[in-house]
Amino acid sequence: MPISYTVPLGSSRARADKVLATAFPEHSRVAFQRALDAGLVTRNGKTLDRSADVVGGDELHFTFPEVKATELKAVDIPIDVIFEDKHLLAINKAAGMVVHPGAGTGDDTLVHALLSHCEGELSGIGGVERPGIVHRLDRDTSGVMLVAKTDAAHRGISEQFAARTSHKEYVALVDGVPSLLSGSVRKPIGRNPTQRHKMAIVEGPGGRDAHTDWERVEVFGGNLASLIRCTIHTGRTHQIRVHMKSLGHILLGDVIYGWKESPRLPAQPERMMLHAEHLVVTHPITGKVLDLRAPLPKDFEKLMKALRKLEKPVATKIKRGLRSPLGPK
Repeated sequence: MPISYTVPLGSSRARADKVLATAFPEHSRVAFQRALDAGLVTRNGKTLDRSADVVGGDELHFTFPEVKATELKAVDIPIDVIFEDKHLLAINKAAGMVVHPGAGTGDDTLVHALLSHCEGELSGIGGVERPGIVHRLDRDTSGVMLVAKTDAAHRGISEQFAARTSHKEYVALVDGVPSLLSGSVRKPIGRNPTQRHKMAIVEGPGGRDAHTDWERVEVFGGNLASLIRCTIHTGRTHQIRVHMKSLGHILLGDVIYGWKESPRLPAQPERMMLHAEHLVVTHPITGKVLDLRAPLPKDFEKLMKALRKLEKPVATKIKRGLRSPLGPK
């Protein structure tokens, strides 16, 4: 079924593939280029080609070419390995990498890279199109992600996630400054009833329990932006994005949930500024505790460095154990 999207009024003229990739960050720009090449994108009822521009008010409809499981193949794509044994693999996923194949993706997903790196030795519980995938990160989210090589490891990690015995910490750059140093959000999350590519706070049927603890780590430019650390106790789709928006603090670069470029920023983020910094689980086979950390990527550090140069910087650092926005010393 075609997906509908209306370009916001006031938007500047831009290429259709770029506009759609920005509006739907779970899909790559290449995916939309393939859809355009296949004649699967229309504007006001007429098919668009790859070079077409769109403007505010244009109504777009699109679908993606179907992906067949038999087309999956190993592709030699570099991945940043944090931990690996014969049961598990932990990686530092790069921002911009789609986790698994789906409608509109190509042969450049994490699964394609895993098939090459692990030489096909991956858990089959996730299905033929998601081998080894126990959990996922959004395309633009970087950081720690676990992969199961065996079914036993897959089941063991899944049980920990379901029982909420694992520990997951993210860092995010958000618009504005929370008035409190820390807090907790317990608001149910479900599919947005009118915009199906988004999630929302949904009370009643359709909403699922969601719990996020957060703390303010650093403030930039007086009240311009903040570095926030979030500990999630549930794993709902877009959980941090939705919960932080509910507090009035949209993640920098998160256009899906309403972020807009600001002339006050020293630089505009090129993606949603969210990073899975820290994951603690018990190895399902050996029983050892795995304390997995991923350092901030260069684009994150670059933007923070620029923000720190603004006038009237205010830093509020909370010391709890070894946690730090830049990982352990």
